[in-house]
Amino acid sequence: MARSPYITNQRVTRDQPVQFSHKHHVGDDGIDCRYCHTSVETSAYAGIPPTKTCMNCHSVLFNNVGYLEPVRESYRTEQSIQWVKVHRLADYVYFNHSIHINKGIGCSSCHGAVNEMPLIFQASPLTMQWCLDCHRNPQENLRPKEEIFNMNWKAPANQEEVGKKLAADYKLRSTNELTSCSTCHR
Repeated sequence: MARSPYITNQRVTRDQPVQFSHKHHVGDDGIDCRYCHTSVETSAYAGIPPTKTCMNCHSVLFNNVGYLEPVRESYRTEQSIQWVKVHRLADYVYFNHSIHINKGIGCSSCHGAVNEMPLIFQASPLTMQWCLDCHRNPQENLRPKEEIFNMNWKAPANQEEVGKKLAADYKLRSTNELTSCSTCHR
């Protein structure tokens, strides 16, 4: 029961102030993750974009539609939109986006195919076991740097071989270090 989607909130969509579609923005329009999540490569947090980022396009496109009024109001008042967090880790878990990105883990490895999600949901269980499975064998998920933000990336048939080479190139820590309690619990 504890690992079921009922408890982990896997595949659960959240009501948001604006029902933002990653499928439309990423899948249809081809917007790169980093356009909105600007700190993902340099910070522990990927970051939520300021309303100004939305208004770069929406001051012209769909600038009168009712469902975007909260975006326009946020921009006018300089009050952040209060988004509901979807990917939640326990408070006692330390997770750093930039380390994962810079060590070859792609966005979709954890977040799923957001380019196909009209409404974002937590694709992975984000349980300790799920994280440890990757930390014990990260080679399965390692990608070339130029593929990290590619939502359509598929592991090649020889991923085990490629992953071992990438692990050496990226100077991944040993399995003992990656699975040490203090790596994620600080």
